[in-house]
Amino acid sequence: MDIVLELTDTFIADYAYAYLYPFRPDLYDFPHANTANASTHTFSSWTYKPATQFLQVQPSRAAYMSSLTRDNPYRQLATLFFITWFFGILVYFIFATLSYYLIFDKRTLNHPKFIKNQIWLEIKQANKSMPFMAVCTAPLFLLEVRGFGNLYDTTEEGPGMWYNILQFPLFLLFTDFCIYWIHRYLHHPLIYKHLHKPHHKWIMPTPYASHAFHPLDGFAQSLPYHIFPFIFPLQKVAYVFLFVFVNFWSILIHDGEYLTNNPIVNGAACHSLHHSRFEVNYGQFFTAFDRLGGTYRMPEAWMFEKERKMSEKQWKKESKTVDEFVKEIEGDDERTYGPTEEEAKKTK
Repeated sequence: MDIVLELTDTFIADYAYAYLYPFRPDLYDFPHANTANASTHTFSSWTYKPATQFLQVQPSRAAYMSSLTRDNPYRQLATLFFITWFFGILVYFIFATLSYYLIFDKRTLNHPKFIKNQIWLEIKQANKSMPFMAVCTAPLFLLEVRGFGNLYDTTEEGPGMWYNILQFPLFLLFTDFCIYWIHRYLHHPLIYKHLHKPHHKWIMPTPYASHAFHPLDGFAQSLPYHIFPFIFPLQKVAYVFLFVFVNFWSILIHDGEYLTNNPIVNGAACHSLHHSRFEVNYGQFFTAFDRLGGTYRMPEAWMFEKERKMSEKQWKKESKTVDEFVKEIEGDDERTYGPTEEEAKKTK
């Protein structure tokens, strides 16, 4: 994350901090004050050290014109908070919108279990949660930026070339294992109704549902991504790539497009069953831990037959099944179903 922090500092934050907290010589440091030279002493003594050898962007004059230098932990924490919040929203809207318009089948808006104003409610929930998640996440990023994790830059600094490849499957397996158990415990009756229930409001999720959850729920399920570099080595550029990927993946498994019935990958079909059956398919990337934990449910063949999946006959059948699960898990169904007129028009 120090790479993203450096780029943000260079193009945005340096100018903001130079304006808000300009560097001023201490004229009152008696008996050492030198008022004669004070007007020329307008730059801090901070020195530039690139976050990575693969991308070096020389800082502008503004980087030296603030009393809060780039290495100030309070400045770093504040900037990381805004990075987490802003880029979280940016990635969410870009990928979710692309998925909605290019992949998502708009006929889903007429499904009996599609909630009235659902897309707006999903976006609203996501945007309410993100700043609070950023508050929880920024301190972890700060620890990583200040060198408390195992992030490395060049191959020579890491375990070796072999690990540059191994780190990707290791990251996915470790985080999938952790998320499986976190997600499963979020379905405990005492926890579910307070934290995880908002995300299960969406029986027929759209890509915008990917980040529409209670902030503590979202933070809890993101913890493994932050814990990983404190336990295992992780290359800095790979770290940034993986964080973009996990957000992209979360959107993909909510797009309702069941491309393949892969027995290994926990794709959109598996996750769709989780939203309609509640206590199955807790995994994020793979089916392995659901299989080992006895919670795996294989998607049925009809889910991959597009016309049958979108038929009213199948919708009615599925709705009855969903009603039974909702009654068992949540009791009375508090959702208000039915698309708005505008949503209904999009399906025609």
